[in-house]
Amino acid sequence: MPDTHAFRRPSAPSSLSAPACEDSLASSFATSYAGVIAFLAVASEGSFAKAGDRLGIGRSAVSRNIQKLEAQLDARLFLRTTRSTSLTREGELFYENCHPGVERIVQALEEMRELRSGPPRGQLRICSTSGFGRAIVAPLLRGFHERYPDIALDMLLNDNPANFTADRVDVAFRDGRMEDSQVVAKQLIPMQMIVCASPAYAREHGLPRSVAELAAHRCINLRAASGRIAEWEFKVNGLPHRMTPNAPHTFNDPDLVLQAVRDGSGIAQFAAYQVCDALRDGRLRSCLEQYAPDDRGHYICYLSRKHLPARIRVFVDYMTEQTRALDLDCMTAFPELSALPAAHAR
Repeated sequence: MPDTHAFRRPSAPSSLSAPACEDSLASSFATSYAGVIAFLAVASEGSFAKAGDRLGIGRSAVSRNIQKLEAQLDARLFLRTTRSTSLTREGELFYENCHPGVERIVQALEEMRELRSGPPRGQLRICSTSGFGRAIVAPLLRGFHERYPDIALDMLLNDNPANFTADRVDVAFRDGRMEDSQVVAKQLIPMQMIVCASPAYAREHGLPRSVAELAAHRCINLRAASGRIAEWEFKVNGLPHRMTPNAPHTFNDPDLVLQAVRDGSGIAQFAAYQVCDALRDGRLRSCLEQYAPDDRGHYICYLSRKHLPARIRVFVDYMTEQTRALDLDCMTAFPELSALPAAHAR
């Protein structure tokens, strides 16, 4: 016969002061999760020995966990004989109340494991600078989605550094030099910087053969997201050299700078990905390659390698592979055109 001992909750003090509530919470937390799991295993298997086998622990450990749980609940949960183990009425009530909750915890744990090691799925928020995002990242997203259809993509274009926490960004693309030690930064490709002009401009004005000769040319500047004019960067005599040339035109969008150069309005410095196609088909001419800086890169960034979800891991791998497969090495493909006329003042 089941024990008819009435199920009693732990007695509460008559005065519910703040410390008493805190002690009650701590006491509830002290109810061993292992005890609840052991209880559910015994109830399911009908045996302490079988429950121990299922949990990978000894029968005596199962018994101790059950005893601790019964002591805290002040209730007997099982009727045990030499031949059988069954729930008491209190045990049945406890099982009905805690089993759905534990099942949800187990389900949550499994879902977290799947996010890291199961089939990639879920939402992925990515952020990129506008120029690199439009030209390189966005065209590759279709192929990624075809390979991983269960990953929903949310892309932001922002020329300011991504705020991973506030903007809930999973992966960010950054250009230039990485000085943020708080993120993992993997270089996709070097960021080659090339000075370009249109063939018409080169014929009329010539092209500079040294950084100093830029002063004799109509330069076109880019205003960065910070509001400042972006510096032109070079490497002269093995040392970094930065300058902001006088310019009749300044734009806050790299595509507008490129259009102005194509139209013959002047000369400007670009990242290689912006001009490789135009250099190949002859719409632009390059110069000053021997002064190009070699310490910049295009990076893919995320917060931590630890507990990296599968959706982030496969995205980083895919974008690394696909970006490096693009033909963006303009320096070796287009050596300096020494036959062009030297610069001269107009």
